[in-house]
Amino acid sequence: MIPDILCNAGGVIVSYFEWVQNRMGYYWPVERINSELEVAMNSAFDSVYDTYLQYNCPMRVAAFVIAIHRVSVASEIRGLYA
Repeated sequence: MIPDILCNAGGVIVSYFEWVQNRMGYYWPVERINSELEVAMNSAFDSVYDTYLQYNCPMRVAAFVIAIHRVSVASEIRGLYA
């Protein structure tokens, strides 16, 4: 089983790809979208699975650990009110 946050990420990633294409005024073939999505989802799953093993916690908690860490790092880089 994979956590819901990871499962729903596919739709969010494809929405991001659509946003990028609209900003660039260029439209990717469906094969490229599927290929990029596969790379992103495999990477996300690998990160969650590694965290799950590292902390011996449920996969859902591992996904939250990664998410909170990424927000923390971004806040440090950008500043809280940037």
